[in-house]
Amino acid sequence: QVQLVESGGGLVQAGGSLRLSCAASGGTFSRYTMGWFRQAPGKEREFVTAISWSGARSTYYADSVKGRFTISRDNAKNTVYLQMNSLKPEDTAVYYCAARRGASGSYSAGEYDSWGQGTQVTVSS
Repeated sequence: QVQLVESGGGLVQAGGSLRLSCAASGGTFSRYTMGWFRQAPGKEREFVTAISWSGARSTYYADSVKGRFTISRDNAKNTVYLQMNSLKPEDTAVYYCAARRGASGSYSAGEYDSWGQGTQVTVSS
C-alpha cells in the first residue's frame, strides 16, 4: 500500500485560501486514483474531491466545494494538491488524503485503500 502524508493545513480567515499537499511513497503513484475527504467535529467523514489516474485525469467534486476547490496531481513528484479558495467557516475540518487502486474516482470512503493522518484546516469568521 502507498503511504500518504498531508501538509499545508492551518488557520485562515473566511474568504482566504490554502493549498494542501499530499506526498505519496511506497507505491506506483501514477496508478492510484487520489481523493480528499474531510471530517468536522461530531460529523461523519465526507467526500471533497478526487482525481483519477487515467490519462484524462478526470476530476470529481462535492457540490459544496465546486468552483472554490481544485484538485491536481504531479505524478513526477508523487504528490496531489488541493487548492482551496474562498474558504468558509463550514470548511473547517480535518482533511484527509486517500488513495485507491482504480481507474476512476469514487465518492465513497470505503473504496479507498490508503489514508494519510490528516491535516487541520480552520476557517475563522
